[in-house]
Order: sequence, then C-alpha cells, then structure tokens
Amino acid sequence: MDELKGIHHVTAITSSAEKNYEFFTYVLGMRLIKKTVNQDDIQTYHLFFADDTGSPGTDMTFFDFPGIPKGVHGTNEISKTSFRVPSDAALDYWVKRFDRLEVKHTGVKQQFGKKTLSFVDFDEQSYQLISDENNQGVEPGTPWQKGPIPLEYAITGLGPIFVRIVEFDYFKEMMEKVLLFNEIDKDGSFHLFETGEGGNGSQVVVEHNRILPQAQQGYGTVHHAAFRVEDRAALDRWDEWYRKFGFQTSGFVDRFFFKSLYTRVAPQILFELATDGPGFMDDEPYETLGEKLSLPPLLEPKREEIENYVRPIDTVRSTKEFTKE
Repeated sequence: MDELKGIHHVTAITSSAEKNYEFFTYVLGMRLIKKTVNQDDIQTYHLFFADDTGSPGTDMTFFDFPGIPKGVHGTNEISKTSFRVPSDAALDYWVKRFDRLEVKHTGVKQQFGKKTLSFVDFDEQSYQLISDENNQGVEPGTPWQKGPIPLEYAITGLGPIFVRIVEFDYFKEMMEKVLLFNEIDKDGSFHLFETGEGGNGSQVVVEHNRILPQAQQGYGTVHHAAFRVEDRAALDRWDEWYRKFGFQTSGFVDRFFFKSLYTRVAPQILFELATDGPGFMDDEPYETLGEKLSLPPLLEPKREEIENYVRPIDTVRSTKEFTKE
C-alpha cells in the first residue's frame, strides 16, 4: 500500500470570512490563493491561504457557515494546526510581531526537539509556529513573495497536526495499521507519528486526553485535515484499503482543484486524502490569485445565484505594496 506523502491541508471554521482574511493576510502573511464557496453548501465562503503558488502541503482553508455557534475545545478533535517557519530566529521575530499586534501567544517552547510558538486568533482557533531548523523530510513551500513578512521569517507551509483523543490505543492502531504512520517519539501524553519522507510536513501529534469534555464543532475549531496522495489511482487504492478495515468512505469526490476521499476515523475526527494536483492556478493568473470569486465548472452556471448569497469581500492585493516589517 502507498504511504501518504504528508499533510495536504487543514480546513477550519471561522465566524467571519472578512476577519479571517485580514488575520491571515496582514498578521500571518499567508497568501489568499483561492476565494470560492463550499461546494456542498454554496451559501458559505471557502477561503484558501497558502504559500506563494498554492503548493500542496501549505494551505489552511476556512468555511464561514452562516449562523453556526462557537465551537468548544475538548477531547476527540483536531485541536491545533502548525505552520512551518525557516528557523529558530524566525520564532523570535514572531514573538515581537505578535506582541506588537496583540495576538495572544505562549512564548517560545520546545516539544520533540523542535522550538514552537503557540497562538490563537480572534475565534480562539489554536495554532502554532514550528521551526524548521535542522528539519529533514518533506520540503517546505515558498513564502508569499509580496507579502508583509520578511522572507527569512515567513511561513512556508503546514507543520504537525494535533489530535486530542480519548481512546488512544484505538487511535494508535488506526494510525499505524490503516494510515501506515509510525510512532517515532513520546512526550508525556503526547505521541508523535510520521509518514512518507518525514519531518514537520508529515507529522501528527496525538494527545491522549480523558480529562477534557467532548469537543463540539463550531467556529474556532477544525473541520477536517487532509493528507497528500499522488493521483486518482492512489485514491482508489486507499478507498479499497479503508473498506478492508470496515471504514465507510465518501467515495471519490472531484473538488476541481484536487481530487478527494473522506473518512471519519474516530468520533468527530474527519480525515481527507487529496491529490497534489491539478492545483490552484488553472483558472486564475499567478499575479491575481484569490482576487475574484473562483467557481469550479460544475458551479459556474450558478454564479449569479451564488453571488447573491455571499457578500462581496475585497481581496485585491496585486495593486498594493506591503512593507515587510
């Protein structure tokens, strides 16, 4: 069976697409590479933030479901998303930036031999920055060249995904026997799993937690996480593999920007497998990625209806010049 290639994307829920755009663009300096809608709920924006060209393994995406309540963090959830930065020195830069912009953070800490900096956004969505200093494995992406962050400190992609779980023995067995990850380290109740080429871009940290209450999904929480596969043929092999273990799947889903397969692997834990291509640059030029409402071909006939549902958000950046500071 093919090993998974690493992390593909993480999708979370926000209370405000506008505030979300401002935070990721002007605070984190990630590039909005696609402004589209949830293909299963066309009244809902779906924003994709990634590296300079939308490389697989670099994108964090958000839904803003109308009227959804605030989520509750707890156990049985994808609890935190990591972003890779080039070095330990980059974390010192981000501490100062977060202090200046009044972003709540923990200060620099260390876990599994890597320096990290945890923080939250306006929804109390949980993130961390992780240093790639001495990291080996999945290559990072390319930081947004025209963004507000000096390139030597800028975010280059996704790092380890955190999962908090009650039934750890089950989850460990599922990670190792079904998803073919290997447990490579342990730190108290935290267990580090890795796949593919390894390193920050291919890791999952599983926290065994029986103390916190059951998490409840809503804004400020993660909806699902996705891992990379090569192509449609790999997805089909994984679909068959999952079913051998008794897992239900979505079957093949064509998301236009990539092809997908979804499986709920534990209570409230939804994992997706997604292909590396075709990517985000087929329907928009590099210079203006994310500036217009992009719709996949199956939704294009409904453009007028969709534009009446979703309020306009000004995401034009090609005419702006950011000061890197």
